[in-house]
Amino acid sequence: MTTYAVGDIQGCFDSLVALLELVDFSASRDTLWVAGDLINRGPKNLETLLFLENLGDSCKIVLGNHDLHFLATQSGLYKRKPKDTFHDILDSQHSAFLADWLKQQPLVYFDEHLNYLMVHAGIPPQWSRKQALKRAKEVSQALRTAALSFYSAMYGNTPEKWQSTLTGNTRLRMITNYFTRMRFCTSKGKLELKTKTASDDAPKGFAPWFDHKNHKCRKENILFGHWAALLGKTGHPHFIALDTGCVWGNKLTLFNLQSREKHQVDCEDCIN
Repeated sequence: MTTYAVGDIQGCFDSLVALLELVDFSASRDTLWVAGDLINRGPKNLETLLFLENLGDSCKIVLGNHDLHFLATQSGLYKRKPKDTFHDILDSQHSAFLADWLKQQPLVYFDEHLNYLMVHAGIPPQWSRKQALKRAKEVSQALRTAALSFYSAMYGNTPEKWQSTLTGNTRLRMITNYFTRMRFCTSKGKLELKTKTASDDAPKGFAPWFDHKNHKCRKENILFGHWAALLGKTGHPHFIALDTGCVWGNKLTLFNLQSREKHQVDCEDCIN
């Protein structure tokens, strides 16, 4: 049995199938972890979700910002944006079922036996693994019991920094921004959410979340996506970047958790 992790698929279903065929993936034997942004911007979002859901227990997923955006749109609170490509799901008879399935997925996943943690964007430097898992559960609870209220306040760049005194949807938005949107931050977790460049082009006073020497998870094995400009490189063996820009016509990357080997396929079918 082998466990693989893949970065942002974003509806690039053909590339996903080609990548799994490359390693002879079998759902009866192997497990696939997906680091968020399963859909949007690519051409085959419905096929992607149906395939992953059908894998059952052989697939472990965390939600990314595009997945949450789909859920908020599918709920009817927001209109689809011009660049959104998940109309195939919205128009499908499976739309409500797949939305309900996504709402059951966590924002952070940890396997104690394999000793790997997976999140879409990252873990802020001031949080331990235990704190991250606990706060991720707060958002999961809201998705399952008060989704419309959460969606109505989900978007926005404030607050910029975590405070334990945060409450309600403001607290949930802060947690969500850390786990699904973060790239650059300060050592104390203040976010800068506008810059999407490579890690060596940080705004003044900020650094990539994984570069802070005081990071409480610096000895954890963390799998994450979201940051295509990294091209899979962090400079830290414990922090493993999986988004290699498939939806932009670059590559889709599969990481073997046991051997730490990376496999890739070109994504010409998904040039955006």
